[in-house]
Amino acid sequence: MLTGRTLVIETATEACSVALLDDGQAVADRHEVLGRGHAERLVPLIALLPERGRADRVLVSLGPGSFTGTRIGIAAARALGLAWRVPVRGFATLQLVAVSARALVDARAFTVLMAAGHGESHLQRFADGGAVDAEPLLLPTAEALVLCHGALVVGNQAEIVRAAGAATEAVFVLPRASDAGSLLPSALLETTAPIYGRPPDARARSNGTAG
Repeated sequence: MLTGRTLVIETATEACSVALLDDGQAVADRHEVLGRGHAERLVPLIALLPERGRADRVLVSLGPGSFTGTRIGIAAARALGLAWRVPVRGFATLQLVAVSARALVDARAFTVLMAAGHGESHLQRFADGGAVDAEPLLLPTAEALVLCHGALVVGNQAEIVRAAGAATEAVFVLPRASDAGSLLPSALLETTAPIYGRPPDARARSNGTAG
């Protein structure tokens, strides 16, 4: 269980979500669905939290998700960790999606399906009670829909799942920073390296410039 005060940052999806936790319980949060514009909104949202979000540690979403959003969140978390001289830890975005979904699906097993761009989706299965049941996969969305057949599906691909008739039930869910206190201890990572399903779209040329 998290003790003391924790600032949580989630920017790997279309949500820009921050929360201040006290001993794992959310005491304040800000959650906006932006699509784009995380860089402009993240710091102002943190500033709206009590004591401008000042905490004993920072937790940040590492992805997989939006390359840009993930990098923005990690950069902000690292900067605050240095400024406040507090530890910075990471967590996988799909695990927070799963935690945020639990209140909607009770203790049933489910599959998280999140958009990955380029016609692909991130998929991960969770067992009854929310424990990880399988490692995450990056698949063409058409293939992911086949794997969702007959399952309860949560995530930002719910509309596509419903339209395809691929699941018994599909629930739209985005990760909320305020739910991070319910992450299992094993979900908290020592690293703040981003988790990418594929290499970033902008690759470095041999002369060091972006391609």
